[in-house]
Amino acid sequence: MRKRVRILGTYIDLISKEEAFIKLRGFLNQSSMKIVYTPNPEIVMLAQEDKDLMQAIEGADLVLPDGIGLLIASKIKGLGLKERITGIDTMDKLLAYCGEEGKSIFLFGGKPGIAQIACENIEGKYQGIKIAGFHHGYFQEEDEKDIVTLINSRRPDILFVCLGAPKQEKWIYQHREELDCSLAMGVGGSVDIYGGKAKRAPKIFQRLGLEWFYRLLKEPWRIKRMTVLPHFLIRVIIKG
Repeated sequence: MRKRVRILGTYIDLISKEEAFIKLRGFLNQSSMKIVYTPNPEIVMLAQEDKDLMQAIEGADLVLPDGIGLLIASKIKGLGLKERITGIDTMDKLLAYCGEEGKSIFLFGGKPGIAQIACENIEGKYQGIKIAGFHHGYFQEEDEKDIVTLINSRRPDILFVCLGAPKQEKWIYQHREELDCSLAMGVGGSVDIYGGKAKRAPKIFQRLGLEWFYRLLKEPWRIKRMTVLPHFLIRVIIKG
């Protein structure tokens, strides 16, 4: 039975990394498409003002807590979230599984050329994986039908959507009845990491849940976005 908690009205699954991966493997063996999101405090805050985003998150089949702020909020309110489960780590495990099982992926997002490079790097790293296709994330609304048609023509097991939040969550939810794949997952800037355009924080920052701080050190212009965390925690304390 699915167990979820609400943080500022947003559903988050009460699940461990291992339990999540078992569920994800199960999704890949079901006929209907499953939706997975990995929100952080910034996305939860956006959902307060964006009804379409909130609806998309509520309609997902698995919502994983990506962001140390969600665990802090859980401790403040005694909600029992088990651990941080990042989108990039979850994607990495899925790619390895696809390699082992010969399953296919489609990568959608990033600047022109980056998704192709990412797919080439993924294919080189995960022997046995099948690359169903890729498409950049720079498109107009009138292009969406053709993009969906392209994805469906390749029939990937997993569609990784890297459009950034909240665009990727809303895009997946909007097209949920049209897409022909087993699993659609929003993974933000992961395409840039696999494409060599960006690097993850060192392991010590990852273990401490301080990847956001590492990004701030590398990109100080992010300071305005980073102020969302204290605002998020204050709202959690006040509103629950």
